Amino acid sequence: MVATTRKRAEQEEAAELPDNLTKRPAPGDSSLKPTSPAPEEELEGEEDSEPPTKKVKIETPEEEGERKEEENARQPGTIERGHIYFFFRPRVETDEPSDLDDVKNLHMLLVPEPPKFSVADDAPTSTDDSEKDMEMLAQGADAVPAAAELDESRKHYRLITLGKKTLPNADSRRGGRKETFWATVTAVGDDLDVLEEGMGEKTYETKTRGTRHDPPARLAARGCYALVNNEAPKVSQETTYFGYSLSHPAPSAFGPVQTALGITRAAAFVLQAKNPQASGGLTNKDVHYPETIMDNVFGKGTRGRDPTGLRFAPCSKPQMLDYVGVELLLIAVRGGESGLEESLGEGRGEALTEAGELDEVLSVQEIFRELWGEQGEIPEALSGEWI
Repeated sequence: MVATTRKRAEQEEAAELPDNLTKRPAPGDSSLKPTSPAPEEELEGEEDSEPPTKKVKIETPEEEGERKEEENARQPGTIERGHIYFFFRPRVETDEPSDLDDVKNLHMLLVPEPPKFSVADDAPTSTDDSEKDMEMLAQGADAVPAAAELDESRKHYRLITLGKKTLPNADSRRGGRKETFWATVTAVGDDLDVLEEGMGEKTYETKTRGTRHDPPARLAARGCYALVNNEAPKVSQETTYFGYSLSHPAPSAFGPVQTALGITRAAAFVLQAKNPQASGGLTNKDVHYPETIMDNVFGKGTRGRDPTGLRFAPCSKPQMLDYVGVELLLIAVRGGESGLEESLGEGRGEALTEAGELDEVLSVQEIFRELWGEQGEIPEALSGEWI
């Protein structure tokens, strides 16, 4: 009687346990086989279910920068893209500049953006062909920035000041060498309102001349830019290109302002950074690059004659522009739309040119809203005229 009761209890307990063999196949090298088919509702669910889809990850410029900073190896191709704005500031007490002699500084404002295809409504999703679609898009599309947000001042930016108040001319030669100009990163931040205040007009007192007035900076041009590392078979051939294509002013509105400042519709330059630890020159000892940049870009202890590495190196990581005081070399290589494509390669120049043309529909008010809202006066210089 006791045995019968124990046997019945074991049978009831077994009935309550899940029959794993009926729900999962046996390993391929096993002799175990399901003892009974799975329930119909489970089989139907498995037939109707679709494989999980993969989503395209959208990186912010900061996330993209952090990820690429962690990758020590040089990355060929587009390493950054965004919108570029050219500003000039008139000399003190010069409210109505009329030529280059009345200009105090020329600035390039770079505002990085994620690639347009990563935020577009028709961006490739997670089908089996998504990776192929992304490869097709990468032919030039990786250089095109997403549309700038309006009335949003929280954006990462870099202000670069040109040393000679003009951009180097791709058609100019000095002693057979291409024109090369110095530039300096003068401001880096994440709030364009702070930049607006710094570039606004100022009134101050001096001991010798009394009250002085510093006119506000004026917008001379706006467009898209891209930083591209070339495919280099040798380390000595590594080059970083900086190229831009303008959307404003329109070609018909180009005037003496853009001509005097050396601003053309499209252009490409070789961009190099000076080693802040190298001796001689105008080295800014206050710039402290992380060791990853010193070791992998300048080749500290392994390249060049100086133990600190090369004195100049391609600006192969966009994070190199995020340090105030960094000294840059802009070497003019090619001008015009064809020169832009030749430098950036793989359709990037053509895509950047098309992006600039598409943005021509933006009004001057919208451009100001990209930067710091609708406040402020519309600068006359954007039409190409000084006054």
